[in-house]
Amino acid sequence: MSRLFSPIARSVEQIGDRTFLCVLLISLAWSAVVFVSLHVAAVWAVHRVLALHGWLAWWADVLASVGASFLASWLFLPVAAGIATLFIERVARAVERRYYPMLPPAPGASVLAVIADGLGLVGRILLLSLLALVLALVLPGIGLLLAWAIGAYAIGRGLFMAVALRRFDRATAERMYLANRPAILAQGGVMALAAYLPGFNLLIPVLGTAAMVHVLDDAMRRAGWLA
Repeated sequence: MSRLFSPIARSVEQIGDRTFLCVLLISLAWSAVVFVSLHVAAVWAVHRVLALHGWLAWWADVLASVGASFLASWLFLPVAAGIATLFIERVARAVERRYYPMLPPAPGASVLAVIADGLGLVGRILLLSLLALVLALVLPGIGLLLAWAIGAYAIGRGLFMAVALRRFDRATAERMYLANRPAILAQGGVMALAAYLPGFNLLIPVLGTAAMVHVLDDAMRRAGWLA
């Protein structure tokens, strides 16, 4: 049990790290830009399409804002995941400097690989989130549980693969994922739960990435690649 949850615990211990705080502030700023843009675009679209005036225009603005807020909450995980892919290298290096200074520098993934994985992760989470939303509406209670499980899979696998690709080719990273799936999904489960908690959900890109660095290090040691 300690092996399953120690990575996220060690990540929380490092939350005061300057690099972590910097990435968190940048992620927060970009998320705010995205969500404010959604609200402005929704209200503008309603005015443009409906061309209403008076109290009808006011109600249309209110409904557009509510709809945009709902859309923004649904899009949070994909947006956070996309932001995370931009700063994975920075967060991973901060974790390795503190806990694993003996590791050789990671070659890092190519720019194209980072972009492809980021877009793939965002697309996968969007589709799975849509499926989870439908399930939550059709199967109240059970749907929420399924939504959490889907989020755990999407976040866990996506962030682990992004971290593993810093050091290994895709085939090796896939094998490591399969060999360490329980630990990976445990971190994803915690992150998916945090997604339901305002404030804590902002920590997903940083803590999730850091946790996967710990999972990867443990996987390499268990495979005999590290002393």
